[in-house]
Amino acid sequence: MKYSLCIGAYKGKDVVYHLEKIKEHGFQGLEYYSWWDLDIKQVAKEQDRIGVGIIATCTKFFNLVDESKRLEYIDGIKQTIEACKILGTKSIITQTGNVINGMSREIQQQAMVETLKQSASLCEEAGIILEVEPLNGLVDHRGHFLQYSDEAVSVIDQVNSQNVKLVFDVYHQQITEGNVIRNATNYIDRISHYHIADNPGRKQPGTGELNYINILNAIKETGYDGYVGLECGYTIDTDEALDVFKQTILKNVETLSV
Repeated sequence: MKYSLCIGAYKGKDVVYHLEKIKEHGFQGLEYYSWWDLDIKQVAKEQDRIGVGIIATCTKFFNLVDESKRLEYIDGIKQTIEACKILGTKSIITQTGNVINGMSREIQQQAMVETLKQSASLCEEAGIILEVEPLNGLVDHRGHFLQYSDEAVSVIDQVNSQNVKLVFDVYHQQITEGNVIRNATNYIDRISHYHIADNPGRKQPGTGELNYINILNAIKETGYDGYVGLECGYTIDTDEALDVFKQTILKNVETLSV
């Protein structure tokens, strides 16, 4: 498996600083969400120099459940694909938007499926994966439409494209439904990317109730070789926290070369 950090891991530091730190720690990529804030051609040059790059970003507009927003969503996907081509980024993360009150869940889900189908053809042509991310509605994202693993998988199956898959965020799914290892492994063929953080608090793995040695080993045993992103805050200095993560968790999952 490969490991990525998310922008903000080093507070107040820019994308180049993060990339250099990722290289230093022996990780493999950076998730940078607001690509439109970057001079992407300059960042592409820095990626080449450092030897690691942005492996995932977000689309510009989040609303899959409102059919009237479809053209705006598709336009955002098109712009993001063009940015990804320059950066060499192969994954685009999207959320779904909030529930529309007064409209049936079935209608909203069907709007999401249709918008994703139209996005899928664009992503297939570009060789990019569009990753749909369920979020918890209990603590962090009240009203978010897509929260549960089974519904997320149902949506992906209806879209029926190898270029539309899921981000499985262990933190969010622990809050929403628990049963993390079973869902994180049973749905492996629909999952493109994992996010990890501990619960409660969304801090680095090892600070809460989740057994990340068991979780990561279970994912590894499926044969998964994609990215696991540390999308978390840190209770101590980031460099120290990452060293602890490597020595107390990753050494029990991976053969470390750093």
